[in-house]
Amino acid sequence: MPIVPKSLLPRTLFGRAVLIIVLPLVLVQLVAIFVFYDRVWETVTRRLSQAVAGEIAMTVAMMSRADSVETRTHVLATAASSLGLFIEIDDRGRLAAPTVDEGSGILERRLIQALRERVGRPFALDVWRQPRDVVVEIQLDDATMRVRFARERVFTTTSYVMILWMVGSSIIFFAVASIFMRNQVRPIRRLAEAAEEFGKGRDDEPYRPAGASEVRQAGAAFVVMRERIRRFLQQRTEMLAGISHDLRTPLTRMKLELALLGDVPSVAGLRADVADMERMVDSYLAFVRGEGEEAPELVDLKAMLEDLVAAAQREGHSVRLVTEGDLTLPLRPQAIKRSIRNLLANATRHGARIDIRAKRRERSLKLTIDDDGPGIPQSAREDVFKPFFRLDASRNTATGGVGLGLTIARDVVRAHGGEIWLEDSPLGGLRARIKLPV
Repeated sequence: MPIVPKSLLPRTLFGRAVLIIVLPLVLVQLVAIFVFYDRVWETVTRRLSQAVAGEIAMTVAMMSRADSVETRTHVLATAASSLGLFIEIDDRGRLAAPTVDEGSGILERRLIQALRERVGRPFALDVWRQPRDVVVEIQLDDATMRVRFARERVFTTTSYVMILWMVGSSIIFFAVASIFMRNQVRPIRRLAEAAEEFGKGRDDEPYRPAGASEVRQAGAAFVVMRERIRRFLQQRTEMLAGISHDLRTPLTRMKLELALLGDVPSVAGLRADVADMERMVDSYLAFVRGEGEEAPELVDLKAMLEDLVAAAQREGHSVRLVTEGDLTLPLRPQAIKRSIRNLLANATRHGARIDIRAKRRERSLKLTIDDDGPGIPQSAREDVFKPFFRLDASRNTATGGVGLGLTIARDVVRAHGGEIWLEDSPLGGLRARIKLPV
């Protein structure tokens, strides 16, 4: 079971790497501060407070035994010169408010504890009112003794210096680690961006492996893979060009011979078969070719949709188009037009009413095509994207194509880095939803 929930961990590699480096440092610093505060600082403060309290107690005892003014004056002078205790005697009264609490800080607590143990008389303590001194007022038998001594005798600023040094060094280390990790993560981010651009067909900018040896190795493997895919696509395109020529030549001869026969009723079926063969060959070649050789360019998708809708309306279909925002983005124009045309053809074939909506968001463009037709069963909505799959098992071309329209549409959308899926339509039929990255 993980100690830290995944939802609390940073999502980026940079954040996690910095966390791995900084978290142990912070824990070590906290332990060091705790040990220093609990073991060193408090111990030193307690001992210093006990020493000062002992000196005050000794002075009080000597003042109590002094039987003349000269003796008291000598005791006060000795305390000032030898112990650094500057004492004043007030013969007018008693303490107004003796100290009874433990104070708010470590210095107050240790001084109060030491004075109670060593002096054993009512007293009042003022640690911070004077700029540099601590003042202790002690109740004597017939007077009040006011003792003033330097705060540095019981408090050292080196404690704060050490804490500031640890905190400052942690901040500096965190800054250095952040800069270093950002430089290490940058090549990984560039590799991911290059792979994403290649998947969308936008790999015009050259990519050079950089960074640590492992990142360079992954980058070099990506470059080799990219070149292999390019060679494969080029070889496939050249091969299909030859196949296209070889298949079209006999079909052209057959069409010519049928045209020479004239309008003979017995060859009408043969003409229909030849037309079906030509249409199927075009569909097969379009599926295998995949428009991989077309270069991306900025396309106004709104204008493209308006052309497709106008063509469908000229054929007598009821099609409505609604667009939102700027729909200009880099696309392979012929490929994306074929994909949308295939979806629109399916909608017009099975539905009487078609709605098309396109809108742009921050990082994606969403396109939906709704119809009021019979729809597709949910269990078959993934199968219809398979090549040559048809809901009509008879494969009658009068009820549909050859089973490649949706396959071509998905291949084109995925080649742009997007996705396509089918849903229930608010119109009662089928909804085709397309999401393209911007």
